[in-house]
Amino acid sequence: MALLNPFTRLVLTARRLIRERKGAGAIEFAILFPVLVMLYIGAFEITVGLSVSKRVTRAAGSIADLVTQQQSVTKSVLAQMPSVANSIFVPYNTTSLTLKITGITIDAGTNAKVLWSWAQDGTVPYAKNTVVSNVPADMKTADSFLVRTELSIPYTMFLFAPNFMPDGMRTITISRSFFYRQRQGESIACGDC
Repeated sequence: MALLNPFTRLVLTARRLIRERKGAGAIEFAILFPVLVMLYIGAFEITVGLSVSKRVTRAAGSIADLVTQQQSVTKSVLAQMPSVANSIFVPYNTTSLTLKITGITIDAGTNAKVLWSWAQDGTVPYAKNTVVSNVPADMKTADSFLVRTELSIPYTMFLFAPNFMPDGMRTITISRSFFYRQRQGESIACGDC
């Protein structure tokens, strides 16, 4: 072999390497491994995101259900509703959760207007007698009362390609609105809202 010229040695080595198959599995694994890891992490992120989304739905519905069981509410009663949401969200972080609860009256002409509203920061998010346009058609019954809850929370993806995505794309705001009818009486009063 020492007497062969360098070109001939190179051709013989290349032929031998082409016939060799011992490292093919390792090379295929090295090519597919990053794709498999990204698929696994992506599936994990989707699962956690769907869990947060379900909890947003459950929390908004539960809060509306609790408020509609009352005959009257106060700011102190409404101020306890974020803790209801926090207990539903365990073990997820709820520091950026926002909650608004609105009492809506529907008059004889099926016009929906705000009777009272409350936000967890202590403000009044909607002025009294403001027209509410997003009431579902099947809930617009003349001379009735509705409670609307609006709950939103930002969800930040924490594993999936954090260095490849801009910060604005890593955070998704998940929000839900629920309309419930009062359970007892004509309406639910809020004297200090």
